[in-house]
Amino acid sequence: MKYIDEYRDGRLAKDIARQIAAAVDPARSYHFMEFCGGHTHAISRYGLEDLLPANVRMIHGPGCPVCVLPIGRIDAAIALAMRPEITLCTYGDLMRVPGSNGSSLLKAKAAGADIRMVYSTLDALKIAEAEPNREVVFFAIGFETTTPPTALALRAAIAKQLPNFSIFCNHVLTPAAIQNILESPDVRKLGTIKIDGFIGPAHVSTVIGTEPYEFFAEEFQKPVVVAGFEPLDVIQAILMLVHQVNDGRHEVENQYIRAVTALGNEKAQNEVARFFELRESFEWRGLGEVPYGALRLRPEYAQYDAEKRFSMVTPAAKDNPACECGAILRGVKKPADCKLFGTVCTPDTPMGSCMVSSEGACAAHWTYGRFREKARTQDEGRAVA
Repeated sequence: MKYIDEYRDGRLAKDIARQIAAAVDPARSYHFMEFCGGHTHAISRYGLEDLLPANVRMIHGPGCPVCVLPIGRIDAAIALAMRPEITLCTYGDLMRVPGSNGSSLLKAKAAGADIRMVYSTLDALKIAEAEPNREVVFFAIGFETTTPPTALALRAAIAKQLPNFSIFCNHVLTPAAIQNILESPDVRKLGTIKIDGFIGPAHVSTVIGTEPYEFFAEEFQKPVVVAGFEPLDVIQAILMLVHQVNDGRHEVENQYIRAVTALGNEKAQNEVARFFELRESFEWRGLGEVPYGALRLRPEYAQYDAEKRFSMVTPAAKDNPACECGAILRGVKKPADCKLFGTVCTPDTPMGSCMVSSEGACAAHWTYGRFREKARTQDEGRAVA
């Protein structure tokens, strides 16, 4: 495919890997966090870590919108869907995310709740139009990438005068999460997580641009390189980060110049600003309460706000204590560090959201990484023998 295959050229990837090997200082280590789950899957799928020197380490970040949704919000959605007048529309990834006590939207659907999987906000609008006697609620999740479509759905609902359509808003914000990580005790005090730089998210940055990351680069002196999702994008971003660390620089660089600009998509930003405002605080799985880390509908659109319209309550709920999903999202642990991984927790029987989502770190490791890890262990065993 034109403009795709060029970014999957193994020969070029190996050449960039040789440049990284030549550039790194053997006396130090480099720790880079890829924030976005799309980057995590690209790294696992194409075996990029196998091309890197041993002193260059990649850390999985919390950039999976399904993964970071706390259990309490899943429980609230299930409770709403069980009401007889409600039709809850949601994306497929959310259907199997575990709630409290082994519950899930999929199990609630099997128990009789009217829960429908949709591919876009427009699908939910069509259902509201076709079934005016049903209260249709769209379970809205995602980072800055998926927020503009939700805003456009609200614009369309207002234009069509649909009184039976509303939004359960769970849109979260990338910059707030990055700041939360950099200010966390794991990074600042305990040193549990060492971060020398970030690979900035691709799709998010097409909307918000690169400017919002300049604060983190300057305030925390951490370089950020915004990168695309193809393997050559990611490995080139790693090389750019290595050069910045070696030079003592902490700047925002844009590797993904074919899609990302400094200012981003201002039209999309304006649509979001019209309908949404910042929440003072919002819980992220693994990160806890993140100040100004999410959006809610503006008061003037309260009739389309499912939380207000149906007096929704988010119950206090805790993760399965045996599941390490929260620690994996913070970068403290890797999927293989979880005792449940690959035993009771698999894609068929997920115990945590990181194994469910197509962007989850555990799903990536299950699909790609565990085989290379097994092969690497066998190679090391033969070398010892």
